[in-house]
Amino acid sequence: MTPVTVIEAGPCRVVQVKTRDRHGYEAVQLAFGEVAERKLGKAALGHLKLAHVPPSRWLREFKKVGDAQVGQVLKADLFQRGDWVDVEGVSKGKGFQGVIKRHHYRGGPESHGSMFHRAPGSIGSSSFPSRVWKNKTLPGHMGSERVTVQRLQVVDARPEENLLFVSGAVPGATGGVVVVRKSKKG
Repeated sequence: MTPVTVIEAGPCRVVQVKTRDRHGYEAVQLAFGEVAERKLGKAALGHLKLAHVPPSRWLREFKKVGDAQVGQVLKADLFQRGDWVDVEGVSKGKGFQGVIKRHHYRGGPESHGSMFHRAPGSIGSSSFPSRVWKNKTLPGHMGSERVTVQRLQVVDARPEENLLFVSGAVPGATGGVVVVRKSKKG
């Protein structure tokens, strides 16, 4: 038994192919997640209609590898069983958190008389530098940031159902949008 995360991978349609001559770089723009026309603005609808692509919620650009034509459909069959992939997404937001949860501080003694339970402790000197150093681990907003999990193995790919089964956890909440790429680390 292998714990997996099921990812709906496609169908993604090629909306635009950017060239070095016209745009200054080479890329492929993909659309994913069909929606009703009324849920998009006129600019987005016009852009998608030029490519004869149905209204889609998300557009993402990727570095161009190989040939791609406008209107081409990409499915989960890009990945095979045993491939290694990197999955990029926005992690779950946790709001404002203290140093124990956010930076794994140990905290102080919990016994009677101790006034130092979950506080960060000393954060800087008074005479020099008379300020808090940059990047000091303090309480603050945690989560809701772009995270890439590298080298996850594809357990199975079902192109007819647009499903990709990846071993391990991927960033983000259930139903969140992620980007799946061939792994940089092989």
